[in-house]
Amino acid sequence: MKNVEVCVTPELVHLYGVENKIVVVVDILRATSCMTTALAHGVISVTPVATLEECKALKDRGYLAAAERDGKTAEGFDLGNSPFTYMDRDLLKGKKLATTTTNGTLAITKSVKADEVVIGSFLNISSVASYLIQQEKDVLIHCAGWKGKLNLEDTLFAGALIDLLKDHFDFENDSAMAAHCLYQCGRHDMFDFLKNSSHAKRLNRLNIYKDIQFCLSRDVYQVVPVLRNGELVDLEPAALEASAGA
Repeated sequence: MKNVEVCVTPELVHLYGVENKIVVVVDILRATSCMTTALAHGVISVTPVATLEECKALKDRGYLAAAERDGKTAEGFDLGNSPFTYMDRDLLKGKKLATTTTNGTLAITKSVKADEVVIGSFLNISSVASYLIQQEKDVLIHCAGWKGKLNLEDTLFAGALIDLLKDHFDFENDSAMAAHCLYQCGRHDMFDFLKNSSHAKRLNRLNIYKDIQFCLSRDVYQVVPVLRNGELVDLEPAALEASAGA
């Protein structure tokens, strides 16, 4: 049977290795939630970059540019890190987006040697789970965490995804089991469960309550963002159907 593992922070990913695996990168509050929302609302692609300078260079080439540092929109960029800013189809449709965030884009950068990189969020969790079940590869859920440390919301998502995968995958390590146990504790009211977490408190100080609630909403979208040649694109429905029929 295939295996599923959880890496709770990019600082530990070297202990797992990403080669020959599908890596699901998750940054619930809020990078991967925003990427999922952007693709669902008509963006052609999302290019994640590590630095503000790289993002600015792409902006100068005509990309929409989104940049966040410490929960706030970086000065001089078009968009920040709220999913609600990625719902304007008139602004987004047909455009390419460049983005850099405090944690999420770093996790993507450290996953690029995987067989495939998939973007996960509660907003598309069932679509991601269905895709993973169809593939014949081990899975590593790579949590972005917060500045090298574990955070509760990403680990909670890892547990929720494992709950959907558990009949098709073995738990490779105790971190997968721990994430699943965490989800069992918090599943009935995730917002209440996370309200005292460090990042939720950080965002609350910025009066971003609605972002937290939205990012914990399940199955709002059916997109499956995958990394192709440095860009995140929505896996075409035809490709999903082909995988299902393989």
